[in-house]
Amino acid sequence: MIKAIFFDIDGTLISFDTHRIPESTMRTLQQLKDNGILLFIATGRSRDGLSVLEDFPFDGYVTMNGQYCYEQDGTVVYENTIAREALMLLKQELKKRPFPCGFEMPDGKIFNYRDERVDAVHAITLNDDQPAGDITGIEDKKVYQVMAFLNEEEEKEVMAKLPGCTSARWYPTFCDISPIGGTKVKGMDIFAKQFGFTMEETMAFGDGGNDLAMLEHASVGVAMDNGVKALKEAADYITDDVDHDGIRNACIHYHLIEGGE
Repeated sequence: MIKAIFFDIDGTLISFDTHRIPESTMRTLQQLKDNGILLFIATGRSRDGLSVLEDFPFDGYVTMNGQYCYEQDGTVVYENTIAREALMLLKQELKKRPFPCGFEMPDGKIFNYRDERVDAVHAITLNDDQPAGDITGIEDKKVYQVMAFLNEEEEKEVMAKLPGCTSARWYPTFCDISPIGGTKVKGMDIFAKQFGFTMEETMAFGDGGNDLAMLEHASVGVAMDNGVKALKEAADYITDDVDHDGIRNACIHYHLIEGGE
């Protein structure tokens, strides 16, 4: 029996076309909650990027790909920051060959500089309009994640120089650099312990490469039809895309809610 569901945001709960949660999805979330199922967010977004959820009361939030997890009332249950040494090495790399980086901290994000790649992603997410600024001393701040605009080859080269870090990608033009230890899977396990359910009682929805481990960790992994190929190949079920009632149709398929209006 499914007792808890974890949802990615972009491309899963939120449409890339409308930048909103479809009405059918919002209705489904409320029905799931009314049926006693715990609902969690598992996203690469930081806390200040969750206004798109329209104040729906999720039971917990796994943010920044697992680096910062908190309950509905705001109680932080886990946090994991990038080590000072790794941030210093990243700054050295930026001096050699600059590329846009968004450093994500508790109070928001700051970019070393912005270009058309950053603006293009913001046009999709409406979540990356944070300013460029001075990153002097960034290594002494709490940085949970870095949004690095690198292609896949560049990502491999840079990551080889950053000890204690890992990367994940859900869009071709950038990757998220995070400290090892905090992942969406880690967040799932933390909330399972916190709320008293097992992984055999979980379901997860996603569409990007950074959702792969989460879908594999859940008892039932559901990929959106708009998801990447590798995720769809690993999923237990492929539902419709976010704009065609994907969340609702999967929940009906697994008998978590009743069909019809």
